[in-house]
Amino acid sequence: MTHTQSLSSLSRNGHSVPFVELRQSLPSEIAAISHFVDQVMRFIVNFRSVDGSESEIEMALYEVLTNAVIHGNAESSRKRVYVTCRCYTDGEVAIAVRDEGRGFDRSILPDPTLQKNLLLTHGRGIYLMKTLMDEVCFEEGGTVVMMRKRSNASSVQARKPR
Repeated sequence: MTHTQSLSSLSRNGHSVPFVELRQSLPSEIAAISHFVDQVMRFIVNFRSVDGSESEIEMALYEVLTNAVIHGNAESSRKRVYVTCRCYTDGEVAIAVRDEGRGFDRSILPDPTLQKNLLLTHGRGIYLMKTLMDEVCFEEGGTVVMMRKRSNASSVQARKPR
């Protein structure tokens, strides 16, 4: 299901900023993630100035969706993952991902940067999301992940040779 909304205003951090929004859901299947990420990234690139942070957004999106499918929904064919992506005219991207799982306790997650965890083959998704995005927060017991990436287009423009 795809729902695209035209530019409108939403109060954000005390400012009214126009945005365009995409709402979609995907089945809880690993095989669906790659195609879904490609669709969302096309949407983002169409409504946001390219500023070099697209690969960071893409990787964080892969991680959050993989966590939602595997850990949140336990790859249940009866469950879906719901995504809302907003592209603001100032270049910011906000992504919300909701799964139908039970949530999780972040306090018991191992730190992937500790020596004893460096060789583990899992446990880096949340760390990567927090590293790649400007803001990551968990709501509703961890069933909702909110990620935000501010535009760095002004700093990219300032670095371009003239």
